[in-house]
Amino acid sequence: MVRNDLRNIAIIAHVDHGKTTLVDEMLKQSGAFRENQSVAERVMDSNDLERERGITILAKNTSIYYKDTKINIIDTPGHADFGGEVERVLNMVDGVVLLVDAAEGPMPQTRFVLSKALEMGHRIIVVVNKIDKPDARLDEIGDEVLELLLDLDANDEQLESPMLFCSGRSGTASLSQYEEGKDLTPLFDTILDYIQPPQGDDEGPLQMLISSIDYNEYVGRIGIGRIERGSARLNQNVLVGNYYSDDKPHQSRLVNIMQIQELKRVPVQEATVGDIVWVSGIEDITIGDTICDTDNYEPLPFTKVSEPTIEMTFSVNDSPLAGQEGKFVTSRQLRERLFKELLRDVSLKIEETENTDSFRVMGRGEMHLSILIENMRREGYELSVSTPRVLYKEIDGKKCEPIERLVIDVPQDFVGAVMEKLGARKAELQSMNPQGSRMKIEFLIPARGLFGYKSEFLTDTKGEGIMSSVFHSYQEYKGDIAKRSLGSMVCFETGESVTYGLFNAQERGQLFIGAGVKVYEGMVIGVSPKPEELVVNVCKRKHLTNTRASGSDDALRLIPPKKMSLEECLEFLSDDELLEVTPVSLRLRKQILDNSLRAKTRAKG
Repeated sequence: MVRNDLRNIAIIAHVDHGKTTLVDEMLKQSGAFRENQSVAERVMDSNDLERERGITILAKNTSIYYKDTKINIIDTPGHADFGGEVERVLNMVDGVVLLVDAAEGPMPQTRFVLSKALEMGHRIIVVVNKIDKPDARLDEIGDEVLELLLDLDANDEQLESPMLFCSGRSGTASLSQYEEGKDLTPLFDTILDYIQPPQGDDEGPLQMLISSIDYNEYVGRIGIGRIERGSARLNQNVLVGNYYSDDKPHQSRLVNIMQIQELKRVPVQEATVGDIVWVSGIEDITIGDTICDTDNYEPLPFTKVSEPTIEMTFSVNDSPLAGQEGKFVTSRQLRERLFKELLRDVSLKIEETENTDSFRVMGRGEMHLSILIENMRREGYELSVSTPRVLYKEIDGKKCEPIERLVIDVPQDFVGAVMEKLGARKAELQSMNPQGSRMKIEFLIPARGLFGYKSEFLTDTKGEGIMSSVFHSYQEYKGDIAKRSLGSMVCFETGESVTYGLFNAQERGQLFIGAGVKVYEGMVIGVSPKPEELVVNVCKRKHLTNTRASGSDDALRLIPPKKMSLEECLEFLSDDELLEVTPVSLRLRKQILDNSLRAKTRAKG
């Protein structure tokens, strides 16, 4: 059976190349919204964090109708740290729309997601987006995409992929860079003509692979997947098992079946080959499980998701201010929340440690783990986290470390400063391409060499530089990299910060706190320009005397403190420091809070 009335596609691209904006326009032009309906920008980014940061974190499904054909569209994340989301949803589609920015060209994440799509043999439609940018390079982009396809061993059919020129914001597409498009009709027609319709045996026994999981408090866990064979009917008895597990499959029932129609999930009585469906009623269903007919158990293999490359230790908050701002503070609550995240995120790994109060959390990058921390913080959790560390591997008896492919786009004046800093971080230059007044430089760099670099990079390039990286491979250990050149200003005693103490401290470095803030001994309250630790007393008050000199009691002026974001705090952390995370505050602190005990430990070690 060939489903000519259906197409399943994913939209893939590097972060900020316009996927979600293009999906908005596709929904509008297919008639998904009423003419007078007010629609939020980036309607697919439904999560608060996604809206705030302007990035997609979770893959999301929608569908449109065009010429009596239903097109299921999956909008995928563009950031490399959420590549696990992209890898598994590619199981559900028959082709991909690859978006490339008309100015930036193919970037690291473009390479990563495209290589996964090519491995699966998917057909590719190349869309050059943002053609209305003043610095668009339409003549060169086609060659760069072709080079990338050749580099990734694309087959002959994939090398002949159609290319469209599009402006997602204006909602126009054309088949030629010299023609101005009127709407997205050329894109819709190309999807129908070029992407193959799903096909399979609709009369055979049911077989459906679960590629994603959702959770609802009323119905529990919801499995999302595509029917590979047969049909799924409401209240049908099924067997559920995993290809890689030795456990016996367990019997269950399909209590609910839903399909996506535009932005809504609609209950259906039956779904058949090629349909992407949501099913509930199956306890403990997880990503990679196969739902089969009771008379024919044939589990399907699942795409192997790339391994994590960095780890952090999440532990119970034990600072003097613990338990004052959070709702969930115990190790049991922390454990439950972390293991619940595993059900949704296949690229995350969690291990328990000898200490019952702490857990090893392994992920794909700093952004991956910082989003988890931010979500937990918003849910009311209180915890402390360590500095990120890379995961080493032993390959052929040699210690190997993860290497990232780093692409930097900077004005030519700043190239020297960037090269100097990256050289000290063991980066190896791969290529340099001038693009007008800017330079696009590619490096291979140890993942640990990128820790703490982003804020330095933005300072060196006066905020004009763009950097992005993606995991490349494991290579032999590159040697030691110098730790941060700045030191911490540490609080001398527990109390409340006062203007007089802060005024004296601010001459010795940059402060993170203002007056009237609760502090404790061992808390990091600023950064010192010298590499050694500096202990300061910000609770110190001025001694009162009964003599007054003219002008000496004028108001003391404080320099505004530097407000640190979660990512900046994680970048700043050194090996002997922790970050205390609560729903209200982010506090940097030393692992050993007692100043004299810490000094003795340092003297010994």
